[in-house]
Amino acid sequence: MEFFEAIKGRRSIRKFREETPDDELIEKIVEAGIWAPSAGDLQSWDAVIVKEHQMKVQVAVAAYVQEFIAKAPVVIVMCANMANAGARYGERGRELYCIQDAACAAQNMILSAYALGLGAAWVGAFKEEHVADLLNLPEYIRPVALIPIGYPDEEPEAPPRRSVKEVLHNETY
Repeated sequence: MEFFEAIKGRRSIRKFREETPDDELIEKIVEAGIWAPSAGDLQSWDAVIVKEHQMKVQVAVAAYVQEFIAKAPVVIVMCANMANAGARYGERGRELYCIQDAACAAQNMILSAYALGLGAAWVGAFKEEHVADLLNLPEYIRPVALIPIGYPDEEPEAPPRRSVKEVLHNETY
């Protein structure tokens, strides 16, 4: 798949077929995340793979009962590793860089999923403490996004996008 096709063709998928992607595909997706840019090349993020149905149901409840999350064959919980980034960059590393690192990795993963014939969505609406408790995350690991992944069972239309002229500012705002 051509790079810009992946960027423009990717859609948030919230309806999945029951077929579970092979572990090799999931590992390939996570590997794409490893190659994302990161502050100081620290890769200050971790991913928790959730496949067990009851755990996915609990994650979906923590995400304000977004039921499609429980129906996805795989959910990747992207986490910021605050200790890793904080060790080198202090407060800014703990509060910002690790979140940026996780977001960059998640974007690579979502685009890779699409390029591999899978669908995914970025879910940011969830009760952080609830997810952290469910997954037994250490206090220095912060969940920042849920990525349900599977074979798509829908083909959403492209949503409207802002034009370059609307978002681009030269020299000053």
